[in-house]
Amino acid sequence: MVVAIGCDHAGVELKRQISWLLKGEGIEVMDVGTNSAESVDYPDYGAVAAEAVSNGQADAAVLICGTGIGMSIVANKFKNVRAALCRDVYTAKMSREHNDANVLVIGSRVTPGELTEDILKAWLHTKYEGGRHDERLKKISMIEGTIELKT
Repeated sequence: MVVAIGCDHAGVELKRQISWLLKGEGIEVMDVGTNSAESVDYPDYGAVAAEAVSNGQADAAVLICGTGIGMSIVANKFKNVRAALCRDVYTAKMSREHNDANVLVIGSRVTPGELTEDILKAWLHTKYEGGRHDERLKKISMIEGTIELKT
């Protein structure tokens, strides 16, 4: 499994921690930056990671900015990307079980560091339920134009 990881200046330290955790899980990490606390624009890094998921270069991604809101907005502009901003273990699990989220977004300034590992592990190890959720994901794909609308 390949996971792209990107952040803005607010997420550099958390990105290092998450990269280390991913590698500990045996996951290949595609680091798309940034690697400095110098102010940068989050769309520049979120777009690279989301594009990697969208085109199949990465299986999933983790994005980090101060609140996670900006990275969520950026990532969800890409086809076949379902980015979920998660601030607790429950939302991380539900984003996978019900929404088959392939991008995890974390806000470094609003999510306590000790909770990050639990969120990440829950997100990584929770499987998509399928069933009744398949039709809902199909509708999302229709909205984004990846499958044809049938009226």
